[in-house]
Amino acid sequence: MTTDLDRVVLIGVAGDSGCGKSTFLRRLTDLFGEEFMTVICLDDYHSLDRQGRKKAGVTALDPKANNFDLMYEQIKALKEGNAIDKPIYNHETGMIDPPERIEPNKVIVIEGLHPLFDERVRSLLDFSVYLDISDEVKIQWKIQRDMAERGHSYDDVIASINARKPDFSAYIEPQREFADVVIQVLPTQLLEDSDLLRVRLIQKEGVKNFEPAYLFDEGSTIDWRPCGRKLTCAYPGIKMYYGPDSFYGNEVSILEVDGQFDNLEEMIYIESHLSKTGTQHYGEMTELLLKHRDYPGSNNGTGLFQVLVGLKMRETYEKLTSTTTKQPAQVSS
Repeated sequence: MTTDLDRVVLIGVAGDSGCGKSTFLRRLTDLFGEEFMTVICLDDYHSLDRQGRKKAGVTALDPKANNFDLMYEQIKALKEGNAIDKPIYNHETGMIDPPERIEPNKVIVIEGLHPLFDERVRSLLDFSVYLDISDEVKIQWKIQRDMAERGHSYDDVIASINARKPDFSAYIEPQREFADVVIQVLPTQLLEDSDLLRVRLIQKEGVKNFEPAYLFDEGSTIDWRPCGRKLTCAYPGIKMYYGPDSFYGNEVSILEVDGQFDNLEEMIYIESHLSKTGTQHYGEMTELLLKHRDYPGSNNGTGLFQVLVGLKMRETYEKLTSTTTKQPAQVSS
């Protein structure tokens, strides 16, 4: 990678493990291109290996198990266009491996448990998102994954969630306040005892280089049931909401989708009613969803909002780099 970088754009993606960060990062790769985007997992800045954490009686979520000074120094160096020798945390062995050389790139994404925790690191970010999964959904997802794929018992799954909860509440969840956007995944309000999801996109107002997307009429409050002849929806259908709100004392705009889409091709109908989405051509959001219809959440608000946030990140990138000719990557339809 050459160092002819006028501007390194730094993006933060925060959230607990198993909350959809890897799917979101795969969607970002579509927008920026693999060669233009470098992802740094902040687990690499664990200062204690697995044995060390056990000895000290702390979890990986605890700031005491992480080296924020080194994280700040190295992320700052990358943003300034300098290469770094980044440590590697080996998830298989639980040990810290010898460092690897990381060159600066057009887009650097820092993802993990703590991208918004340290004020110094936070100040370097150009755009940030927090993936916020409610306890009910987190338990449901973890049960599906750990019981089906890893042979864990229900009691094991619940115990592991409960063991992490105090540190999660103390150190991870408060980062929501600092994110430019929060994607919140909640149980549906359309049906009781259902696997359907209600997904909210909480967009902070007044953020530089970012204008919130909206439904129909900016600043209004809208309840919309887009169903019937224009959208194939099995019962109970889909419900959308848009309106102003307050979140941690900040003014926000909220977009919400409750329910799931039966036919992804028809997503164009929803897309055509959304404005300020950051798309470069008509139907781009729908194309991006169709490109990976097998990704988790593609048929509900999770996939829709991950794509929308990715598009807004690309828009921020373009504003920061004043790209008027060639984009960092074009998505093929």
